[in-house]
Amino acid sequence: MKLKLLKLLKPRKPKLPKFMQKLLTPFKKVYEFSEGKIQQSIRVQLIMTFVICLLSSYIVFSISNHWLMVERPYIDYTRGMEQIDQAAGKILHDIKEADPTLSNKVVIEQMVSNENGHSQISNQKVFIVDLDGKVLFKSKYVAETQIDLQKLMEFKYGRNIGFNNREEAYIGIYPLFNETNKFFLVVEGMPTAYLAYSKESSPLGILLAVITFISLFYLLTLRKMRHIEELAGGVLEISKGNLDFRVSQKSQDELGSLAGNINHMAAELKLKIEEERRAERTKNELITNFSHDLRTPLTSILGYLNLIKDGKYETDEQFNDYVNIVYNKSEKLGGLIADLFQYTKLTNKGVRLTLETVSLNELLEQLLEEHTPSFEENNLTIIKEIPQEKIYVDIDVNQTVRVFENLLLNAVKYSYKPGEIIVKLSKEDNDVLVIIQNKGEHIPQSELARLFDRFYRVEQSRTADKGGSGLGLAIAKGIVELQGGQIWAECSGEVIRFIVKLK
Repeated sequence: MKLKLLKLLKPRKPKLPKFMQKLLTPFKKVYEFSEGKIQQSIRVQLIMTFVICLLSSYIVFSISNHWLMVERPYIDYTRGMEQIDQAAGKILHDIKEADPTLSNKVVIEQMVSNENGHSQISNQKVFIVDLDGKVLFKSKYVAETQIDLQKLMEFKYGRNIGFNNREEAYIGIYPLFNETNKFFLVVEGMPTAYLAYSKESSPLGILLAVITFISLFYLLTLRKMRHIEELAGGVLEISKGNLDFRVSQKSQDELGSLAGNINHMAAELKLKIEEERRAERTKNELITNFSHDLRTPLTSILGYLNLIKDGKYETDEQFNDYVNIVYNKSEKLGGLIADLFQYTKLTNKGVRLTLETVSLNELLEQLLEEHTPSFEENNLTIIKEIPQEKIYVDIDVNQTVRVFENLLLNAVKYSYKPGEIIVKLSKEDNDVLVIIQNKGEHIPQSELARLFDRFYRVEQSRTADKGGSGLGLAIAKGIVELQGGQIWAECSGEVIRFIVKLK
């Protein structure tokens, strides 16, 4: 009951209405997509960082410049010029309204003489001229009766009265056209000067903006720079030989990918070095074991040859026994050398396969038939579980026969006697399985995989009368794997199985 009350009292997160959720879905997808792109690309991150720093520095500049802006005074004639233009425009308007043909000289003279109260040009020269420059109407300050209109226009456009404190004359020329005549209203004089202030950006505001940009850029890129330094330190540590060192993968962008590749490189280097060390140890073991296995039959051969050489035999029968022993030991020595040569070819990819499509049923039947005398001699019974249906495989016949011979000889050597050897053939999907099973001394699980190592024998079985070259199972594994198959051993109590899987 208390739990129910607690659930009821627990505040729930407010949920948006469904229509709002649907409305926000596109924006949410765009946000998630953008966030993913930003996290996965250091280029985009740098662009975003630059934009953020630029906007921030602009905001700082705008705020600081508003308070630190410098106002400088200057003499402004622009306003006076505009006032003259406005007054001249008023005169033109009045003339066009009152007498556009300029026939009423009294009215025009009053307008030009500023008797209507145009205060902006009360102190200026105002006159009306025709196209030839003849002064038709003028104000009281004008003494000229003829002017060079072309030069006056050049003078007007050559002057520049604006944002400065130079006293220069202003000339305004305004067309006054009617249907029959073309006249110009000319206003000449000094415009009224006004004191104005210009606002200039403060150097301190620019400095603050630059400091803001640099500081913010430094802070935003600090984490990435530390990550780069960590990667550099990690590579240096790995280069010193510490292949167990791993750099931290802190992001999903190119730096994170680089960190992952560095770790992968360290792992691969460690694996390669371990393989090289293992190969070196194996080579040393190979030399040691091979020397040991060669020395035993060679010592026996030399011993019996010395007996024969020194004539230390009593009868011809004893002589023949010595010769047979030397011959058997020589055969064993030759088999050991042949096995070593075959194994060396397999490990160096020197064996060329000749693939043929054969019936594995018939191949096993023939092989078991050939080894029947050996089975009978060792008091072993063969149990065949080979189906009648033909099972075809693409194999190198000679090499595959050697695999099964090695497995059968191995079973004969280490089986309990009397006993039985079971040979099974089956098909599973696209694979073919051959199982050779016998009963013998239990093999620990830890040693099953090592059975296929060169010169390896289970310790209890490493005796002179049972031990062969120690390369048989290693050769079998090499041949099977060269054909794209697999071979492994299993042991349940005293039941030992060798399984060969072929494609």
